[in-house]
Amino acid sequence: MEQMAWRDPKARWWWLGLIVPLLPLVGLAAWQVSGGEAWLWIGPVVLYGVVPLLDAWLGEDRSNPPEAAVAALSADRRYNRVLLVFVPVQLAGLALALWAAVHGGLSVLGWIGLLATTGLVSGAGINLAHELGHRRASWAVWLARVALAPACYGHFQVEHNRGHHVRVATPEDPASARFGESYWAFLPRTLLGSLQSAWRLERDRLRRVQRPAWHASNALLQAWAMSLVLLLAVAAWLGPLAVLFFLLQALYGAALLETVNYIEHYGLLRQRGPDGRPERCGPQHSWNSNHLVSNLLLFQLQRHADHHAHPTRPYQALRHFDDAPQLPAGYSALIPVACIPPLWFWLMDRRVLAHYGGERSRCNLGIDRPALAAN
Repeated sequence: MEQMAWRDPKARWWWLGLIVPLLPLVGLAAWQVSGGEAWLWIGPVVLYGVVPLLDAWLGEDRSNPPEAAVAALSADRRYNRVLLVFVPVQLAGLALALWAAVHGGLSVLGWIGLLATTGLVSGAGINLAHELGHRRASWAVWLARVALAPACYGHFQVEHNRGHHVRVATPEDPASARFGESYWAFLPRTLLGSLQSAWRLERDRLRRVQRPAWHASNALLQAWAMSLVLLLAVAAWLGPLAVLFFLLQALYGAALLETVNYIEHYGLLRQRGPDGRPERCGPQHSWNSNHLVSNLLLFQLQRHADHHAHPTRPYQALRHFDDAPQLPAGYSALIPVACIPPLWFWLMDRRVLAHYGGERSRCNLGIDRPALAAN
């Protein structure tokens, strides 16, 4: 009797990933109907309240597709549909939020709530660009740039693919948080360091083909041009208040992405071999989470170990590894915790040390703190 073909039990559930970009549209519609500005806070309420509760209730899913099914699952183009729908929904929500921010007659609290909800979606757009940016198809690369435009974070694609994936879990990586480093110390370091690194990477690439850095083929300039065009369109359409709203929501979206970066590799270090080079990146160098709901909403970004082992593997085929260090909760629950350093250190430092058998010297202590390695 032939073995039955494996089917993805979550095939239809990936459409839940559209819940996030739909949040501004739902909040604005409910506000129009009810008149209650509390609906404009729907983004933070869902992300930091509802999703952690659902994660705790429904728990984890550590199941993996059979190895024999991974190739076919990865090649199945039906999983691209939700990614293609995400971007127009994202842009529609941004446009309506901008209009409401200017002409909605909102109170300060309502305006801030709408700003947080919209910025949350721009942060999720960076996650979508993260998924698309690892694809080789030109449509995916360009759609990733469109998704990055509302967050003004076009350099992410270059830095993440060609910088972070090379230097991950080393002191040289601006997107890998060091042991004992607070989020508020990490944030300016990663924002500036990632921007500088992306520019150097693209400048050097162009130099190898004998082109200047300020060239039309510069991927950073192309991506930033999209944000500039979007910003100018907002200014022409709705004026300076909309420009302020746009820039603030972009800042929140970028900060949200960097909070996730902070969580993903906190304190983890690739040990150096006799040749002085870091060991190959493995499952032990990324914090993982298999919490079901947040993984569905984030296209399995939390299965981060397999992503670094196989960067081109699409979200639906990412696997759980038993030897990857596990987070105590999903990203939605941990993002607020990461912003409170004493609480974060209490929760995570003991887990980092346990991962390294209590050897502090094996943690990522940073290149500027060598003396701590001896403690």
